[in-house]
Amino acid sequence: MSFITKSPWIVHYDGSSCNGCDIEVLACLTPMYDVERFGIINTGNPKHADIFLITGYVNTQNVDVIKNIYRKMPDPKVVVAIGICASTGNFFRECYNALGGVDTIIPVDVYVPGCAARPEAIIDGVVKALGILDQKKNKTYVAPVKPEGVII
Repeated sequence: MSFITKSPWIVHYDGSSCNGCDIEVLACLTPMYDVERFGIINTGNPKHADIFLITGYVNTQNVDVIKNIYRKMPDPKVVVAIGICASTGNFFRECYNALGGVDTIIPVDVYVPGCAARPEAIIDGVVKALGILDQKKNKTYVAPVKPEGVII
């Protein structure tokens, strides 16, 4: 990753979940982890955000909200799916209104595993997102091919 000329701004949205991952995202902002010391700023306005953090699964009621946040973000942008619910839908995927993981409606660049995802894993995912953001700015990013089938 090259020298970052602008502090990365993050917008966070909770789809629908148990809020375990949300608590861990908030833990990243506490003095124990203090991601703001790296220049990472949490904003409520997607028009200023570089990175989109999503927790929880996608359902019929929040699909438009997620798409609107994604559309309002300026290019280049990076999407980080935090936790197994945002990645696959987890056990919520069997619900009547569930559509699955975030990648069913918008492209995801980084997947952070866990239920709930640990703050260290979230920070690592954001660091990876910063690398991808840098590559997108330099136009050297090559999106990975999404594997088919089940990965064990």
